[in-house]
Amino acid sequence: MSSLPLAVRDSTTMLRRNLLHARRYPSLTLNLLLTPIMLLLLFVYIFGDVMSAGIGGGGADRSVYIAYIVPGLLLMTIGSTTIGTAVSVSNDMTEGIIARFRTMAIHRGSVLIGHVIGSVLQSIASVVLVGAVGVAIGFRSTDATVLEWLAAFGLLVLFATALTWIAVGMGLISPNAEAASNNAMPLILLPLLSSAFIPVDTMPGWFRPIAEYQPFTPAIETLRGLLLGTEIGNNGWIAIAWCVGLSVLGYYWSKAKFNNDPR
Repeated sequence: MSSLPLAVRDSTTMLRRNLLHARRYPSLTLNLLLTPIMLLLLFVYIFGDVMSAGIGGGGADRSVYIAYIVPGLLLMTIGSTTIGTAVSVSNDMTEGIIARFRTMAIHRGSVLIGHVIGSVLQSIASVVLVGAVGVAIGFRSTDATVLEWLAAFGLLVLFATALTWIAVGMGLISPNAEAASNNAMPLILLPLLSSAFIPVDTMPGWFRPIAEYQPFTPAIETLRGLLLGTEIGNNGWIAIAWCVGLSVLGYYWSKAKFNNDPR
């Protein structure tokens, strides 16, 4: 069998294996998914009136803050889900299954590709669930066109792919599942330091560069513009550049580590 059909066949098999693991052991995904949902409910119902007054410059209106916060939490959901990918990859590396795969006549990259595709599918499913919760509590995107919805979906998939490759690399360098979870924690902490919850221009001057020059803020502003019609500016191109750059970096990092790892 030639290289491409072999890669497709083996990657499909590994994808099915990872999806079966996710179905049999859903507790990790559910625990990570609860974080953005709890933050959504907390910020909307506890802080929503105060935060909306500050953002809108007018009276308290919780619906204003719901519209503002949901795009950021959709991307935070992707970061949360990819932590599970790092843990899963680390488990595979430390429990001996990878060593067995190395002795089998399978395409070498299919193990990582299966993890990546499976994680992206789980991330999008998680985003749909969090989005459904957002709609249930009042989020609306009435002005977005079909093309803007497709662009928003494409951005979510691209962002999930980028973070997943980084999470795979973090899982490969981790000696155990606990270390993998800790190493991947920035993927859920960075949204807290972005424009997900408050505008960047309301932050202290010394802190703004931290919020501005990271991948989450331009992606959030782009998604917010696509769904709500706000100004996107250069954020769209910056977000795409971040996604492509992180994907390439994560891919070559993961490939090099996987090929060199003796475990």
